Amino acid sequence: MIAATAVQFWAGAPIYQAAWAAARHGGTNMNTLIAVGTSVAYGYSAFVTLWPRLSQTWGFPQHLYFETAVIIIALILLGRWLEARAKKQTSAAIKALMGLQAKTARVIRDGVEQDVPIQDVQVADLIRVRPGEKVPVDGVIEEGRSALDESMLTGESMPVDKGPGEQVIGATLNKTGSFIFKATKVGKDTTLAQIVRLVEQAQGSKAPMQRLADRISEVFVPAILVLSALTFVGWIILGPEPRLTLALQAAIAVLIIACPCALGLATPTAIMVGTGKAAEHGILIRGGEALEGARRINTIVLDKTGTLTRGKPAVTQVVVTNGLAEQDLLRFAAAAEVGSEHPLGEAILDRARELGIELPKSEHFQAFAGKGIQARIEGREVLLGNAALLSDYGIAVDGLGEQAEALARTGATPMYVAVADEPAGLIAVADTLRPESALAVEQLKALGLEVWMLTGDNRATAQAIAREAGIEHILAEVLPDQKSDKIKSLQADGKVVAMVGDGINDAPALAQADLGIAIGTGTDVAMAASDITLIGADLRSIVTGIGLSRKTVGVIKQGLFWAFAYNVVLIPVAMGLL
Repeated sequence: MIAATAVQFWAGAPIYQAAWAAARHGGTNMNTLIAVGTSVAYGYSAFVTLWPRLSQTWGFPQHLYFETAVIIIALILLGRWLEARAKKQTSAAIKALMGLQAKTARVIRDGVEQDVPIQDVQVADLIRVRPGEKVPVDGVIEEGRSALDESMLTGESMPVDKGPGEQVIGATLNKTGSFIFKATKVGKDTTLAQIVRLVEQAQGSKAPMQRLADRISEVFVPAILVLSALTFVGWIILGPEPRLTLALQAAIAVLIIACPCALGLATPTAIMVGTGKAAEHGILIRGGEALEGARRINTIVLDKTGTLTRGKPAVTQVVVTNGLAEQDLLRFAAAAEVGSEHPLGEAILDRARELGIELPKSEHFQAFAGKGIQARIEGREVLLGNAALLSDYGIAVDGLGEQAEALARTGATPMYVAVADEPAGLIAVADTLRPESALAVEQLKALGLEVWMLTGDNRATAQAIAREAGIEHILAEVLPDQKSDKIKSLQADGKVVAMVGDGINDAPALAQADLGIAIGTGTDVAMAASDITLIGADLRSIVTGIGLSRKTVGVIKQGLFWAFAYNVVLIPVAMGLL
């Protein structure tokens, strides 16, 4: 009894407070039934323990229900603690975003370069960014050229070549060259700060899913209280002697029978098992709300880069001319790229290594910003880059121009190769579709979901990837800050939307969607803003997750059904029907 008292009135205090708050407004909820049911179980047990002779005189059976009260309160509180712990992690998205920002900036003032804290940077400051450094704030390049990795904000894996007059975004990574830019947006006005605000708004506006058990309890709890009161009154008026004893016994029995053992615990128990089973399949589910919500979605939006595609450039096609063999073209191109730091060059080197091509020594390497590279290999001049580079050397691209345009329409970046002042061919580099993506899309459609693809790419590139993946619905040319708006517009059309992404730019859309699903190989921010995280990059896990959700909700409904079946049969018995 001492142990039960501590649990009932100390650990169970929040339940009493919530039940009292509802009662003051004339309402009832699951807390009401837990408070009343456990109080009656505890009170009856305490009475027969402290006054055994009196209870015997009144004809009360010497039964104890301490364990009923203790176990119900303990399990209810355990479920709530697990839920609260999951909710605390939502702020991790904001912390991860802020962690991306550079801490200092190399500002040029009065002709002197000095490192200053990021918060001291002012609009119109000139800032130098060296290779490998993060761009501290938003601005426009004044001097120099470079390739910038903007994937952490745009989600697009291909680096962007930028020169004077072009915009740079804070928190993006400078890959190759050094440049000076003028700050145009600082502090709360930067793109990164705006994305932080979008995530905060989307997370704050998402209403928690109302539990099925809570909805049922709105009707069930008052009904039980009324039944218990009617039972008491009925025995007092119609019952034989000792009327008061029999009336009390029957009224208490109704409350104890109806105490929400199955009704209150079926949901959290099934959710705990469901989330545990999901983890075994590499699916991390933030909480019961996400697990329950996954079954309701009817539309799924897949981000292209890093989700449907690998998120890393790769050689997709080699076009040769002037009698040069494909392997020789790759050998010359890869040998020239050994001295380059450009990600497109890395893709060519990776392809050469895959094919086991031995690379000759490169001499007189030279890089031309925004155009390409030049090197001497085996005594021959090799050029690798865009059409402008070949034009500078007076080399005609001949019929390769049309082929380059055709490759560009498929979403690839074509690079011209010239050997010994003669056009030698084209190497197409693109972000390729994951091998399992098409099958995953097919399985998602089989679940009855409408599949959409979202990308910042132009429509032609988007359509090429969508055709390959088997997707009919496309949202193309979507800027980073427009992604959450696209999700909103789909929701406005009455769709229940799941968003799948991996980049920071996906975080607001993940938070806005009815269900956010992050690819585990992506950024920490995307994972923190999502409801479900896939440990790997296999989209087929989404199908498993939705299947688990439907199964779990089915089990919850079974639990609730049997809770009611049990009550329908035993409440009449408790009322004294027999």
